[in-house]
Amino acid sequence: MNNDLTIGNPEKVLWKFCLPLFGSIIFQQLYNIADSWVAGRYIGENALASVGNSYEITLIFIAFAFGCNIGCSVITSRYFGSKDYTKMKSSVNTAMLSSAIVCILLMLIGIFCGSTLLGMINTPSELFASSKLYLDIYVFGLPFVFFYNIATGIFSALGDSKTPFYFLAVSSVTNIGIDILFVKQFEMGIAGVAWATFLCQGVSCILAITVIFLRLKKIKTSDRPAVFVVSLFMQFITIAIPSILQQSFISIGNIIIQGVINSFGAGVIAGYSAGVKLNNLVITSFTTLGNGVSNYTSQNIGAGKMSRISDGFKAGLKLVWCLCLPLCLLYMLFPHTLLRFFLENPSSEALRSATMYLRILAPFYFVVSTKLVADGILRGASMMNKFMIATFTDLILRVVLAFLLSKTTLGYIGIWTAWPIGWCTATFLSVYFYSHGPWKDPFRA
Repeated sequence: MNNDLTIGNPEKVLWKFCLPLFGSIIFQQLYNIADSWVAGRYIGENALASVGNSYEITLIFIAFAFGCNIGCSVITSRYFGSKDYTKMKSSVNTAMLSSAIVCILLMLIGIFCGSTLLGMINTPSELFASSKLYLDIYVFGLPFVFFYNIATGIFSALGDSKTPFYFLAVSSVTNIGIDILFVKQFEMGIAGVAWATFLCQGVSCILAITVIFLRLKKIKTSDRPAVFVVSLFMQFITIAIPSILQQSFISIGNIIIQGVINSFGAGVIAGYSAGVKLNNLVITSFTTLGNGVSNYTSQNIGAGKMSRISDGFKAGLKLVWCLCLPLCLLYMLFPHTLLRFFLENPSSEALRSATMYLRILAPFYFVVSTKLVADGILRGASMMNKFMIATFTDLILRVVLAFLLSKTTLGYIGIWTAWPIGWCTATFLSVYFYSHGPWKDPFRA
């Protein structure tokens, strides 16, 4: 069902729209969590480390899919808000064609350069073969990742956050069952983990794209939508490229950090692999809610209702802070319980490193969530230069500090402390840029 985000109480509208998005990202993360859980419990600690090792590379591919999602979503929601349905459909066609080309190029890179990428992050020899196998299977499933992301971007642009939630809920739960079946019953090892994800993402993608085409067909237009429009392509890449660069550089930064972590041995690698899954669950949830704020912002700008933007910012903060409190307490008080979900009979080093990682980062979720809400508005308003300044400040600080602090007596704990420093600095910049945007300052009465 399509929903107009430009009418009604902004807080109620945004909460109603964003809560299914939060549920969707929980189930989206279940794909990776299920892989790690099955690998760690039914194959072994090295298998968990291999999945985590490959994961840092797959994040680069996901970054491109995410950027295409955002580019399509923001532009489509702008025209949906202004009721220009011909351009809205043309923007969808343009985004899909552009994304298909990007996907093919990335598949070629993954197929021919996978070993090189794994070598660049200092993958230990005992993990190399299994990491490469997992990565190869993942690459062949990239079309599903890309077009599912495009489909969810279109759903969001139309104000529908519930439909993708239903798809993900079913496919994610199914993925866990197939993971266990392939690994425990068929004894397929790490290949079983990868193929299970491949199959479930494929089904989700096909269903989502089918529903999108049926939904768009019902929206009547005065003219026949174009297959590709250069001006819409330029708008698309104006949003997509900075978003891709943001996620890609974050992924590249994570790969560099992964390389530093790999120098501390398999125990720390496994601990980080488990800890980072839990952290990414939180950060990705906040990012997705920020994307919801982007759609809200873009629709209202398209409708010429600028005064609703600051209300959306305040509502977004309430939403993410309500999520921060229980998550922060959970990670601070019960890290061992959560980590044992991934690790059966973990080494003391793996458990200790992951526990420190979560306890250092969790208190700062209030800070980084504020940044991601502000970023959502900047992106929805196409203020991409300011968005990129804040993002790269965070990335550069984290990478440089992780490298430098790992050489001190802090060891890998020094790497963990780089996250909060980057988050705090970047949050200041994002909020500053937002407060100087063309809408009412939310900090004024």
